[in-house]
Amino acid sequence: MSFDFSTFPRPALYAIILLLAFVLTLWVRRLIHRFVSDSSLFMKVDATKYSFIKNAASLIIFSLAVFIIIYSIPEFRTLGTTLLASAGVATAVLAFASQAALSNIVSGVFIVIFKPFRVDDLIRIEGDKAGVVEDITLRHTIIRDFQNQRIIIPNSVISSQTIVNSHIEDERFKRQIFFGISYDSDIDTAFKIITEEAEKHPYFLDGRTKEEKQSGWPAVKCRVVGFGDSSVNLRADVWSNSPEESWELFCDLNKSVKERFDKEGIEIPFPYRTVVYKKDLAKNG
Repeated sequence: MSFDFSTFPRPALYAIILLLAFVLTLWVRRLIHRFVSDSSLFMKVDATKYSFIKNAASLIIFSLAVFIIIYSIPEFRTLGTTLLASAGVATAVLAFASQAALSNIVSGVFIVIFKPFRVDDLIRIEGDKAGVVEDITLRHTIIRDFQNQRIIIPNSVISSQTIVNSHIEDERFKRQIFFGISYDSDIDTAFKIITEEAEKHPYFLDGRTKEEKQSGWPAVKCRVVGFGDSSVNLRADVWSNSPEESWELFCDLNKSVKERFDKEGIEIPFPYRTVVYKKDLAKNG
C-alpha cells in the first residue's frame, strides 16, 4: 500500500518539511557541538570560536527545506529553478573569491580533528620558526616565540608544513650538550665531572628505560664525538622533564662544568696568537 503525497494537504506537507528540517538541525547541531567541545577540550581552545560550523549547518538545512517547498509549488517551480541556479552561480563566485579563507577554515577543522598540536605546545616549523602555540582560530594559528613576539601563520600554511612538537605524547627532552677539552686533559676525569654536575641539577631526569638500567647504561651518557684542531670534542646526553627545563639545565651545566674544569685542571682550549711588530723585525735584522 503506497501513500499518495499529492492528496496530502500542502500546508501540512510544508509544515512537515519544516519540522523535519528543524529536527535535523537540532541533531546536527548537537552532534557538531559534542565533537567541537571534545576537540576543544583536548586542544585547549574556546569552543565558542567554532560556533560558525553549527550556524552554517543550520543555514544550509533550512535553505534546502525552503527550496524544496518553493519547488514543490507548481506556480513557483520556475522561480525555484531560477533560485537554485542563481544560488549555484553565487556559490561558485563566492567560493572562488574566498578560496583562501575557505582553505584556512577547512585546515583549521583538520587541525581540530587530527590534533598535530594544541595550545601551550612548544613547536618548531620549517624556516626555523619556533615557539609556544598561544591560540588556534578558524583562520590562523598564533605562536609566541622566545622573544615574546607573535608569529601568525594561516592554517592552510601551517597544515602543509613539517611540525616538530616537543609536547605531544611525551614531553621529556634529551639534550645533547657539547664540550671541548685539550688533548693533554684526561677524558675520564672530564666525563666524571660532567656526569656529577648533571646529576645534581634539580632539573636532571633519569631517562633510561628499564632495560637500559638493567644493562648498566649510565644516566648521563658521555661520548667522544670527534677531534678538532686543538680539542677533543665530547658530547653528553642529558634528560629533563620538558624542553623548558632542559634549556635551564643546559645553561647551568655550562657554567658549573666550566668551573669544575678550571678547578680540576681540565683545559678548555682556545686559539693562541703570536703578534710580531715590524719594528722588532727590523731591530733583529
